[in-house]
Amino acid sequence: MKKIKVALGRDSYEVHIGSGLLARTGRWLKEKRFAGKLVIITDPTVNRLYGEKLADSLTSDGFSVKTLLVPAREEQKSLENAARLYQELTDAYAERTTPILALGGGVIGDLAGFVAATYLRGIPFVQIPTTLLAHVDSSVGGKVAVDHGRLKNKIGAFYQPKLVIADIDTLKTLPAEELASGLAEVIKSAAIRSEEFFTYLEQNIQRVKALETDALEGIVYQSVKIKAAVVEKDERDLGLRNILNYGHTIGHALESVSDFKFKHGQAVALGMIAAAKISNKMGLLGEEEVTRLKNLIGKAGLPTKMPDVKVTEVMQAMRYDKKVQKAKIRFVLLKKIGEVILADEVSPALVEEVLAQ
Repeated sequence: MKKIKVALGRDSYEVHIGSGLLARTGRWLKEKRFAGKLVIITDPTVNRLYGEKLADSLTSDGFSVKTLLVPAREEQKSLENAARLYQELTDAYAERTTPILALGGGVIGDLAGFVAATYLRGIPFVQIPTTLLAHVDSSVGGKVAVDHGRLKNKIGAFYQPKLVIADIDTLKTLPAEELASGLAEVIKSAAIRSEEFFTYLEQNIQRVKALETDALEGIVYQSVKIKAAVVEKDERDLGLRNILNYGHTIGHALESVSDFKFKHGQAVALGMIAAAKISNKMGLLGEEEVTRLKNLIGKAGLPTKMPDVKVTEVMQAMRYDKKVQKAKIRFVLLKKIGEVILADEVSPALVEEVLAQ
């Protein structure tokens, strides 16, 4: 097992990464002085695969467990669902010391974390991700949110978990499409911060897709290590943390205009390629590095060609991006593999040109 500490003063926590960790959850919660009741928020599929096993383990450790189910679809990340969960927590007599365990992918983690941040002005929560996307990205960093209309993560908070338990075994039941979606965030991590990691992915992507335990543990560890280092320097996303959104400005817009039918990783993959092409046209990035990025994305099983969407709608959706400042859309652009810059002077005409291509 590997551990990474996210050092945020009083809000510091550890990320545990390894195989067979679900069974150790109760022990770790006891070490943090939790006792009595706790609530698991998960989706029906994950509950069938891991929820009952986790609940049985926690019960044997002396906890009283209540499980609340939410379908794992993006449209479930809503204020309406949050309100329903508030009532179910009330009915279960959840208190300020009652921890919420978010067991699932990014939708469950975001929604459960938002509920934890706002119920009784904040109760403890633990992230137990079960998708690669959640292992490497959404479970770490404390961003919790719900969507509003077609706008992704528009209502939310910064609320750090008490612990993250990333059990690699949960990745071995993922459909290939879900694994590929998570690989988009892994590739992003390498692209923005580590050419060495990027090269490792180029050489080992097939081992990852074959679900080899050491390869999975390695990419989760490296990705979380990169994200933790950035979050520690800019917890509230006021500057440096913006680099974690490489590919997301266009990616979130693609998700929005497709009514979230497009998977997050697929959208981010296309957003990364588009941002690389913008970087190239602005004289920042060489053509060969654009090709390296595109090739790795393709080998990961992700799309490399823009879907049939209206460019005008994508441009309009980007204007609602959370990183817009003084009506200017902020882009994360590549200078080279492993190094990025923030830019808010990108010509809309150039963005439209790249999207149209």
